Amino acid sequence: MSRILAICQYRGTNYQGWQKQINAPSVQEEIEKVISKILNKKTTIYGSGRTDGGVHALGQTFHFDIDKEEIDLSLLKHSINCLLPNDIQILDLSRVDDDFHARYQVENKIYQYRLHLGRASVFDNEYVMEVYEPFDIEKFKTIINLFVGKHNFQNFTSKEEDEDNFIRTINSIDFKQDNNFITIILDGDGFMRYEIRYIIGASIAYAKGQIDKEYIIERLDKNSSKRNIISYKAEPKGLFLQEVKYKKL
Repeated sequence: MSRILAICQYRGTNYQGWQKQINAPSVQEEIEKVISKILNKKTTIYGSGRTDGGVHALGQTFHFDIDKEEIDLSLLKHSINCLLPNDIQILDLSRVDDDFHARYQVENKIYQYRLHLGRASVFDNEYVMEVYEPFDIEKFKTIINLFVGKHNFQNFTSKEEDEDNFIRTINSIDFKQDNNFITIILDGDGFMRYEIRYIIGASIAYAKGQIDKEYIIERLDKNSSKRNIISYKAEPKGLFLQEVKYKKL
């Protein structure tokens, strides 16, 4: 047996997320169908984590097992890509130890969120959230830095229960601007469902003058059985899983 680590990219527009589900298209299902066909055996893939419907990936990872010890991974990658839909692509295949797990050995993940000031072109609007005036960029930069560090994000996720009590660490948040395009890069030890979209949504609301700073502060790090989940959520189409990093390979 050989365990294979794959890196893939996809446009999430046509899928209800990464994870396989009943009566809804998913990225995982499309890849599993193709690999199973090529290997002539039902094959399950194990992703580094989920992405939600409409969210994209530049570097999602997953692992799967094959019976053959000797296999041409370059040829296998080519064969998979030939059969996949044109909005999913395998970037790399590599052998890993048999005890490697694409989810449980993740050290940190890097996401990016893309904004566009004003209306984007028809070639870009599928991959950005458009933000209209009033919008104060400096206020946006200032408020989003509140989320850097170790925090209780129970009010910034829709997750009902969490084994780590909703505690997550965001190592850094970087901000890049190229004319009307703004990219926010978030590096953390793990992100819960909708966490980034709530962070971005609340920061946009603050930058537009819709909420004050206290609205965010009183919901961050509040460990209470009665949660007060944020009311502002950014659109899925601006979110990209950029990279998954592992403790050891």
